[in-house]
Amino acid sequence: MRVGPSDRSLTGMAGLAAVAELVDRLGVVEVLDDQIGPVKRRARGLSGGELLVGLASAQLAGQASMSGLDRLRLDEAGGLLAVVPFAPSRTAARLSGRFGPVALSGVEATVGVLAGRWLSRLPGQRRAELVTGRPTIDLDSSDVEVFGRGKRGVAYTYEGKKAGRPLLASWARTGLVLAADLLAGDQDVRPRAAGLLTRALANLPAAVCAPPLVRADSGFFTGDLARAAVTAGADFAVAAPRNSALWRAYGAVPEKAWTDARDMTGAQVAASGYAPAGWPPGTYTIIRRVKVPAGEISTDPRSRRRRTIPKDQLTLALEGVADHAWAVSFIVTNIPADEPDGIVAVEHWFRGRADIETQIKDVKLGAGLRHLPSADPAVNTVWMWAAILAGWLSTLFQSLTGFDQRAGRAHGDRLRHELINIPGRVIRHAGTLTLRLPPGRDQHLPGALERLRALPAAG
Repeated sequence: MRVGPSDRSLTGMAGLAAVAELVDRLGVVEVLDDQIGPVKRRARGLSGGELLVGLASAQLAGQASMSGLDRLRLDEAGGLLAVVPFAPSRTAARLSGRFGPVALSGVEATVGVLAGRWLSRLPGQRRAELVTGRPTIDLDSSDVEVFGRGKRGVAYTYEGKKAGRPLLASWARTGLVLAADLLAGDQDVRPRAAGLLTRALANLPAAVCAPPLVRADSGFFTGDLARAAVTAGADFAVAAPRNSALWRAYGAVPEKAWTDARDMTGAQVAASGYAPAGWPPGTYTIIRRVKVPAGEISTDPRSRRRRTIPKDQLTLALEGVADHAWAVSFIVTNIPADEPDGIVAVEHWFRGRADIETQIKDVKLGAGLRHLPSADPAVNTVWMWAAILAGWLSTLFQSLTGFDQRAGRAHGDRLRHELINIPGRVIRHAGTLTLRLPPGRDQHLPGALERLRALPAAG
């Protein structure tokens, strides 16, 4: 066998043609430019919207750093299929550093416009489900570890890792991030929670008419968030950190009040009238307890599970007097619910909050948020929004083409393997580009392109 010269008509990213078609159909670049405004004095070169779409496309193709842009630029055929040219890495970093607070708020405002355009193009049944059902807004954060002494806007977490902390508010049923902030690793998320929620609710499509539900873990346990939810016409459920008042509320629950939880072996739930001081009227507490055999309780005082067990039960279990103990969790909420079935349903719904952790993992591993590439906080914030936009493009593409109906919604790696990073040959003839794909593999791309081209173009 002889290895011949490289063929510039070949690409390993034929699926970028589908990304380009989606971006054109929804007018993503134009919306971004309208909302962001100019990021430089001269009009030549890339605009702010083109930069973000290029970064998001690069992340969809598997690039996890700015230098990945330079690698993509070597693929000339792939560049012909991309919706915008890939900027050199140094140019991308320089332009990203020019995004000030106004431009960054414009990026977030784009989310609301795109959500409305996407919803109007969904098939009727899926659109009706989203419009009439109560939307759940999940709040969560995740630490992105960084290295290097020159990084600004990062700090050491309680675990001793130097990190930035993306703070995300997502529409749970769709997996779409509606609002985001990038904090340092030691910053408390609670003071920003109410504002983040308000911005996320503002980005829900106007067609969604049902009152929202707000769901958050104990890191967001603050009365400000609860009051902001009620002011916006939403109901809330927030996991509560264990304290003496909640332990007293647990101890006051009569044994006959406990009801088996749904889809969780050994778990029981009950309601308590306890409400933290200053929280909105109608607030109460749902308590869940899970039976833990004594032999499964660690003797290590640092064990996380030990902190969920009442001290008297823990002592009896460790001394061999009791054969089990109860691990207890608390949810403070104002969602109306009848006992016992309504309480069981609310607790079961709240456990779905784990979905946002899966979404964050996909933004990190499926896109590029496992890395903050610059010492400049503004560049890192733009990179975060590019990762979020990559997640948006993935979700919008799959829902509009029906790709997620075949085997469920694909995470970033699977989408990249099956649709984005596939080989092809790009031929230009008589002013027309022709993409030829190899035989012998699932041909999702032609069908996806056909469905996207059938969608109405952005007006």
